[in-house]
Amino acid sequence: MTLNDLPEIQITRNIRSTRLRLRVDGTQIRLTAPVFCTKKQIQSFIADSESWLLKTWQAQQERIQSIDRSLPATLQLFNHAQPFNVIYQTQKHNFVLDYENQSLYISDRNPENYLKAFVITYAKEHLPVYLAQISQETGLSYQECSIRQPKTRWGSCSAKHDIMLNSALVLFSENIVRYLCVHELAHTRHFDHSPRFWAEVARHDPDYLTHRKILKNTAMPWWWLHS
Repeated sequence: MTLNDLPEIQITRNIRSTRLRLRVDGTQIRLTAPVFCTKKQIQSFIADSESWLLKTWQAQQERIQSIDRSLPATLQLFNHAQPFNVIYQTQKHNFVLDYENQSLYISDRNPENYLKAFVITYAKEHLPVYLAQISQETGLSYQECSIRQPKTRWGSCSAKHDIMLNSALVLFSENIVRYLCVHELAHTRHFDHSPRFWAEVARHDPDYLTHRKILKNTAMPWWWLHS
């Protein structure tokens, strides 16, 4: 296998990046580069990283092939103490959440896509409300909140203090979601990852190192990643 056998590397230039960084994510390879990097520097970096890229890509593909592709029987959401039973059945609606019976009904026409669609819809309804709550608790204000499905980021904060949250966060426990909200809100005061920034995060989440590690190391389910 050579670099030519890999999918096209998607290159993103980021004003906040200080170094070149490669990431293998499922069926994609992404490279984040500082805005000042030349094409020649990027090509040289990719060439120098060939051995790591090939090894990591092959390991990821082997892991993907070994993943259990069964759909979940329950779904735990960040702001509910008990998981919802997930029932796949023939029905008119793509998904129906029944709070009274603690059940989520998913159409069996295309269940993995409808399950993901439910998570996105749920996130758009609940995450902005939760972010506003944490903002009030911490005294860290922001402008707008958007909910999206980026492949490589759990959240972001713009220079205008607009915050983006990844809809998949609702699949984590509340303390993890709270950490991510605190993290992005802290960027409204420190637009970097300096010691002052992490001190601000620690002030509102003393266990942030543990929460950060969990968020970084938890693999998402296949039905979330496949589309």
